[in-house]
Amino acid sequence: MSSKASRLAPSVTCILAVLVLSGVSVRAQSERDRSQLRSVQGIVLDKSQNPIVNGIVYLRNKKTNNISTHISDSQGHYQFTGLDPNVDFEIHAEYKSRKSSHHTISSYDDRRIFDINLVIPMND
Repeated sequence: MSSKASRLAPSVTCILAVLVLSGVSVRAQSERDRSQLRSVQGIVLDKSQNPIVNGIVYLRNKKTNNISTHISDSQGHYQFTGLDPNVDFEIHAEYKSRKSSHHTISSYDDRRIFDINLVIPMND
């Protein structure tokens, strides 16, 4: 090996080590971020506590104003996952022109899973 190549070998090794460790660090950060994501789930109900099937649940990101929707299932359940813990969200449900009250999911609340039942006052 030439003297120039032998002088470059430690530098190349050092650069490769830094790149490998950076990749490990980024992967660990990504896994940590994913583990901190939050979810909200619950049941869409009428005022008599009966589940509402096919209720539309609206989740609004208060930072971007993007809205995600979910249709309640045959037992009235809904769920949103993968929510950024650094963002506030607002959630409510609608069914046949009726609306539940709005609930806020605060970024200051450190829970990872929110259970929020959404009650829609229906005509009897």
